[in-house]
Amino acid sequence: MRVTLTRVGHAFPGQPYLFRGVTETLTAGDLVALTGPSGSGKSTLLAIIAGWLTPTEGTVEGTQGAEVAWVFQNPYGVAQRTALDHVVLPILARGARRREAEQEALELLATFDLAAVAARPFSALSGGEGQRLMLARAIARQAQLVLVDEPTAQLDHTSAESVIRVLHGLAGRGAVVIIATHDPRVRDACARVIDLAAYAHELPAVKGSDAAP
Repeated sequence: MRVTLTRVGHAFPGQPYLFRGVTETLTAGDLVALTGPSGSGKSTLLAIIAGWLTPTEGTVEGTQGAEVAWVFQNPYGVAQRTALDHVVLPILARGARRREAEQEALELLATFDLAAVAARPFSALSGGEGQRLMLARAIARQAQLVLVDEPTAQLDHTSAESVIRVLHGLAGRGAVVIIATHDPRVRDACARVIDLAAYAHELPAVKGSDAAP
């Protein structure tokens, strides 16, 4: 896995550039903190890397055909499905038998201190539990590129340390893990930091959806 960003910049129509000139090469095993003040474009850059948004300028290469998992700050799940179901399904999709899938899923849930809520529906989970569940599901998918938005924002200190430890392990399995964060603990735990403050520019607004300077 190798992701190359070349002079990536983005501005929404009628707005100034959020960032410009982002040039980075990320390889398998990288654990990267994406930092910057609120409004600097962290979530926007994640969307560009995921291929969900086309940048105003520049290119992103290496993500085509890759298994991408995005863990949002506000977790999304199927309300009546249990926590266990959310992790079992991607394991079944890999071809595992039901019993094997459930065993692997329960082990992943235990890693995130979620074993006690395995049988609860998603709608009954707290925000922090839901976010940890989405991280467990990302691991179950064996994603090559994992994009995580503020993973510790809703967690207590102990849970946050657990999440940081597991993200390290995920990168150690060969994934590229990019974490948008304001948390200095997460930033300091990452081997690399992309600070969007360094790419901020006060530039004229872009007019129209296709315009570029």
